[in-house]
Amino acid sequence: MIALPDPRYALLDEPTPLQRLARLERALGRSGLFVKRDDQMPIALGGNKLRSLEFWLGRALEEGADIALVAGGPNSNMCRLTAAAAAMAELDCIVFHNADSTPESRRMSFLNQVFGAEVRYLGEMDETLRAAEMERAASALRVGGRRPHIVGDPIIGALGYVRAAAELARQNEDLGGPIRHVFMPGSMGPTEAGFIFGNAVLGYPFEVHLVSVEYGRDELDDRIARILRGLASHTGLLTAGVDATHQQYHMDHLGAGYDQPTAAAEAAILRFARTEGVLLEHTYTAKTFAAFLDLAAAGGPPPEEGMCAIHTGGLPALFSQFDRFATRSAEAG
Repeated sequence: MIALPDPRYALLDEPTPLQRLARLERALGRSGLFVKRDDQMPIALGGNKLRSLEFWLGRALEEGADIALVAGGPNSNMCRLTAAAAAMAELDCIVFHNADSTPESRRMSFLNQVFGAEVRYLGEMDETLRAAEMERAASALRVGGRRPHIVGDPIIGALGYVRAAAELARQNEDLGGPIRHVFMPGSMGPTEAGFIFGNAVLGYPFEVHLVSVEYGRDELDDRIARILRGLASHTGLLTAGVDATHQQYHMDHLGAGYDQPTAAAEAAILRFARTEGVLLEHTYTAKTFAAFLDLAAAGGPPPEEGMCAIHTGGLPALFSQFDRFATRSAEAG
């Protein structure tokens, strides 16, 4: 493992599975296809944010916090996983949704309450206003004698995927090193930047492919670059910078934008479900796996340079995405 300076509240005792996609390999007539199953974690249906929460909660507990604050949409994976992990760490939790309280939003947010979190609906607003509301709530809690910790620092959160890069590298070595190319969603930045940073510390065993699911190329690149600089300063590692030639951006699967379905994403959902029994959701994983399929099928890396997609989780979202499928019959796809 890469030595990191921060306290870690252990949530994941074992590596997540590295699964060979043998049926997909047969269907495509090529070898060297894998998925890293970060959706298969033992807590709250899993997902990438649990890796970040090990460090976010480590920091919160070190500071003596007694309540965690987190924000997101009603279907937010980060909110769900924070609510679960906070309960395990014996912290109270308040979840802030920048949405109205409607029957649909309450259904989407139901698991947060199952895990014991208080849920507050702020109404429709952007992320900047949402953050300001959460800061005001934290101030009010301090006045009342509580010790709140706002979850979400991108540098601290990225440490989780620095560790993940080392975990995957070790699994790859155990298999004889078949994987060279790693695919992951390009979004807010901590997951992507953490993995890129870990890959660099390890000497670039992987070429990292970022499939944008939210931002244009320039904004995505800027977000990741800021976190990479923060990681270098925070850890004292790679202060000379990261070699960007080992990362590639794929913009063709963004479609109409964040959370908007595409035909290729729907096809990926159906293909992975019907070949490997792996479930994807429209917002993050389906677009990533669609790009993975495109390159695996033609014009991508040769079979001797194996490909691995990181499944970042988010499966509960799939149950609210029925109306996003253009074709819903059992014969679809």
